[in-house]
Order: sequence, then C-alpha cells, then structure tokens
Amino acid sequence: MTDAITPELMRTATDLRVALGRIVRRFKQGKVVGDLSQPESSVLARLERDGAATPGVLADLERIRPQAMGVTLAGLVERGLVARHPDKADGRKVLMSITDAGRRITLDRRSHTTSRIAAALAEQFSDAERRRLADAIPLLERLGEGL
Repeated sequence: MTDAITPELMRTATDLRVALGRIVRRFKQGKVVGDLSQPESSVLARLERDGAATPGVLADLERIRPQAMGVTLAGLVERGLVARHPDKADGRKVLMSITDAGRRITLDRRSHTTSRIAAALAEQFSDAERRRLADAIPLLERLGEGL
C-alpha cells in the first residue's frame, strides 16, 4: 500500500467492488443449465476478437494457470465451440480457434446481455446519466486491465 491510498479512495474502491459484484450476480442469475461459464465466455470472446491463439497465450491473457485453461478449452472443444489445429509456423504448437458454432453462441449471448443492459438504461436512467455511464467505460476498462 502506498501513501496515496486514502480512506476516501478505499471507500470508493469498496463501493465500486460492491456495485460491480451486484451487476455480475444479476447476470449470473439469468444463467440456464448448460450455459457457458465465465471462463468459457471470456475465452470465446477473446478468440472471436483476437483470432487463434495457443493455450499458453490464452492462459496468460486470462491470468489463469495453464491447467485451468486446459480444462476450459477441453470443455469448449467437446461442445464444438473451439477447434484445435497445428500451428503452421511451429508444428509443435497447437492453436485454438473459435468455430462457427462458437461464434453463434457468442453472438446470441452478447445480444441477450446487451439487450438486458439497454432495457435497464432506457427504463431507469436519464439521458445525462447514460452519457455519464458511457464516459466512464474507458476508465472501467483501464481499471480492469490494471488489476
């Protein structure tokens, strides 16, 4: 801890943690049996956005142990959402890539979640409040990357 961490900053951090935790819980309450876990969703989104990657690179990017990434990837491969193929640049390595089925489920989940957020924003927030939330998004992304 540095001297820059004041009691006010600690209160802000606590309030932010509680608010974000509440949002995450609300999304989890909408899950159904057989739905993707958070790690599975995150890996699919990353593969869709960034393209194929090795399991080791994915583990590093997701900040989890390689063994945990192996379990996550095995489940995604078993469900046909991710495919394994040899790395053309280095035949000793395996690349993981999202399949068409993985893209469809990612799009469906994103559309559903985005619709829930949009409905809440439309019903519960003023135009000015929505602008304030939009302005905070880059800050929240930077916070997430820095943790």
